[in-house]
Amino acid sequence: MRAARFSGGVVALLALAIFVNYVDRGNLATAAPLIKTELKLTNTQMGTLISAFFWIYVPGQLVAAWLISRINAYRTLALGLAVWSAATILTGFVSGFAALLALRIILGLGESAGFPASSKLLAQHLPPRRLGSANALVSAGIMLGPAAGTFFGGLLIAHAGWRPLFMLFGAASLLWLAPWLMSTRALSLDHRRIPPAAEPTFRALMARRELWACAIGHLAANYPFYLVLSWLPLYLVKQQGYSLTDMAKLGGLVYVLSAVISLTSGAFADRWMARGASSTRVRKTLMITASLVSIACMLMCAFGGPQLAIAGLVLSSVGNGLGSFNLYAIGQTLAGPAAAGKWIGLQNCIGNISGIIAPILTGAIIDLTGAFSLAFLAAALIGAVGLACWTVGLRRIEPIAW
Repeated sequence: MRAARFSGGVVALLALAIFVNYVDRGNLATAAPLIKTELKLTNTQMGTLISAFFWIYVPGQLVAAWLISRINAYRTLALGLAVWSAATILTGFVSGFAALLALRIILGLGESAGFPASSKLLAQHLPPRRLGSANALVSAGIMLGPAAGTFFGGLLIAHAGWRPLFMLFGAASLLWLAPWLMSTRALSLDHRRIPPAAEPTFRALMARRELWACAIGHLAANYPFYLVLSWLPLYLVKQQGYSLTDMAKLGGLVYVLSAVISLTSGAFADRWMARGASSTRVRKTLMITASLVSIACMLMCAFGGPQLAIAGLVLSSVGNGLGSFNLYAIGQTLAGPAAAGKWIGLQNCIGNISGIIAPILTGAIIDLTGAFSLAFLAAALIGAVGLACWTVGLRRIEPIAW
């Protein structure tokens, strides 16, 4: 029997799943100006709601990695998307803080399947020299999800209120399941017929210096991104005086630029490696550059006037675009096909602790100081820790012999 082929269409569906993932998780931030007013929530409560997603999303990475080894990555991703789509739909019906909190936790549980599953599949089917473009396409979903959510969601809530946003976007997310199940049915069956390769244990992974450098570097790279993802709409509307429509346009621009830079630099990285450059040289160069740009942008937002702060937000797209796909390509390369699901599960688990910290800490700082400046400064300092991880913490980027 002829083996099923892992086609470009499957990679595109993986990217679409991550796109949907980020649209649905970002809906709360997009609708925050209206939800905060209608439900009479404080900034700290809003930060808690945004952070609550990560309370289960972080440990859920390990559960997803375990589930992948039991039922395979194809089925794990489908199950996760069904759960998070249902949570999104139900959010449109809530009337209080407690219900919102519960649904954000369920949303995090479903979405925890996204990156361990996609990374397992990419590492399993693609060589390291092709991981740049593939991860860049998936990472474009990270950027375009908030772009579409901020732009179209902002326009929708400006005309119809915030509840239809969750109902319509959640229902649209479920449509992804049909092409995914049809396109991957044969691949999933082939995977179940082949005896699984021996995988290192979580304990063996955690004994590796490289895992900790990647995980802490991931946390530091995520912190500025999650600050912007969680608070950009409120920052533009409340601090800079933008209308909901103008907020949607500027917020969308930041994410679209990030996606364009990710796709461009992903293709560039693959070409660079095809010409003989090592994974170490290519990945470290791009991650160090991304870290430096991110730090500079956060400092512009912290200490600059309104125009310089907005310029910093726009330029942050460069750091996001250069860094996002490399975070996963580095982990996939080090782990190899057998360990990629568990490695990315651990890396993403630790890396997304920043998703718990950034929203709450930012909200508390705003309530305490009445401004965003110290929140951006904290992001710059945490970014400096990431820079140290990529420069001295991670020595070489090549497959580990398990």
